[in-house]
Amino acid sequence: MPYKLIAPKAGRSPYWRVRGTEFGTYLDRSTQTSDRREAARFLKLWREEAERSALSGPVRPDNTFALAADAYMNAGHDRRFLAPLIAYFKDTPIDDIDQAAIDNAAASLYPKASAATRNRQVYSPVSAILKRAGVEKAIRRPKGWRSRPRPHWMSQESAMALLEAATATDVRLGALLTFLLYCGPRLSEALRLTWADVDLSQATAILGKTKNGSPIALHLPPAAIASLANLPRDRKRVFGMSKSGRLYALLAKAEAKAGIEQPPGAAFHILRHTHAMWRRQFTRADTTALVGTGLWRSRQAAAIYEHVETTEEARKSDLFPTPSLVKSGGKRKK
Repeated sequence: MPYKLIAPKAGRSPYWRVRGTEFGTYLDRSTQTSDRREAARFLKLWREEAERSALSGPVRPDNTFALAADAYMNAGHDRRFLAPLIAYFKDTPIDDIDQAAIDNAAASLYPKASAATRNRQVYSPVSAILKRAGVEKAIRRPKGWRSRPRPHWMSQESAMALLEAATATDVRLGALLTFLLYCGPRLSEALRLTWADVDLSQATAILGKTKNGSPIALHLPPAAIASLANLPRDRKRVFGMSKSGRLYALLAKAEAKAGIEQPPGAAFHILRHTHAMWRRQFTRADTTALVGTGLWRSRQAAAIYEHVETTEEARKSDLFPTPSLVKSGGKRKK
């Protein structure tokens, strides 16, 4: 029987498995991922490995990127972003993976991605795999990989207008935007939320799968509780929506109805930025406090909000003399 994906079973491992026999090689192996698309990439990779082994014999077990990556994953390290890298480098000897090879991989796999994305999904994991395999190489990161775009956020008036228009457009959209604004998760994290994860009586919601890799317990402010309480529970997932063109079209419709225009590319993520900025403005949360919410994994990730609001010290420039004050010989009151 050819290799095929075996779905996770309730009460057992949450990961997909690959099982079957191809090119004389039997396989029954966990992909260590609950994402079906990621699992399918591993199926394709292992099928190609079985074919190569049948045609040319076994590869050197201690010298290829694919096997170094496999050892890296088996040691319990993060496997995100590895499937495309393994498919790209395949049986390339790890000693041959130099700066040029990594640069080419980044350009080939993510031709339109930012420097930060290429660094996160190519340079960092390749560097970690090589180091674990005992290969120490100085790898130059892509130019601009540390730069972060200025975050945009919404004023109180614009945010309230958008929530009202979204609710009038679609009650689930209104609840989704309210949840994003008052709780601060990413869109994908919110869309995965199920009713089993929500306890309105305790004002909590659990994000079981996050970009940070760990579950997060969110506090539900009164506005979020009210919007969720008004939703029907006829679907497993709270918002009953998926990340699609229709969802973005609904958002655009609500924005038009509210009479607001967001910066290009802001979309739903502007609500997460607004959540962070409102925490800073209304609760005086600093970077440490933002990381403490669990919504940001590190100080580096949360630090983008540090210098986008005026400080109390900066506002003291209001005390400077003005032309009219000097002309009249008056003094500014302290």
